[in-house]
Amino acid sequence: MTSEIIFSNLPIFVTGFLLGASLIIAIGAQNAFVLRMGLLRRHVFWLCLFCALSDAVLIASGVAGLGAFVDKSPDLLKVISIIGALFLFFYAYRALKSALNPQVMEAAKEQAPTLLAAITICFSLTFLNPHVYLDTVVLIGGLSAQYKDTARFIFGAGAVTASFVWFFALGYGARLLTPIFASPKAWQVLDVIIAIVMTGLAFSLLRGAI
Repeated sequence: MTSEIIFSNLPIFVTGFLLGASLIIAIGAQNAFVLRMGLLRRHVFWLCLFCALSDAVLIASGVAGLGAFVDKSPDLLKVISIIGALFLFFYAYRALKSALNPQVMEAAKEQAPTLLAAITICFSLTFLNPHVYLDTVVLIGGLSAQYKDTARFIFGAGAVTASFVWFFALGYGARLLTPIFASPKAWQVLDVIIAIVMTGLAFSLLRGAI
């Protein structure tokens, strides 16, 4: 019975994972800081854990709170789906724009901050950024309302898993990525992939709303 539940909800988990990954994998201040610390090999585990847990808390609050609220209003769900699609189109546009103007990420040469200072910086980059609330609580939480009961939390679990996978891959993979991302073309390829995924999810949301 458990295996049947897992396999029957696997597409929902994958959808949540892809949505979470599309929103998280972007060249922003938070990712740049984690990458920078990963290249310096300082406080990698704690920073990755902090970022992933922060996303998990925000996503869980959205799925448990806003998701349940939206579930009571089918019309509101359609509106949020349309808004969500517009958000994804916007991020796709931003990713394509970034691909046309790639920025090379370079490792800092100065001394790395202490663990407390690094966590403080990461906290500011995470919770003082209004987009993080739109992405996690509003967008992911609201879109989870299209699913019922267990499926809703599986959708959220997919998004949370994407966060953990991304941040730990980014932090610990930074050393291996150093020669690759010294080239602007590598960032262009990544941004193009992000734009394609976001656009596909946006059309999927619009199709469901219409």
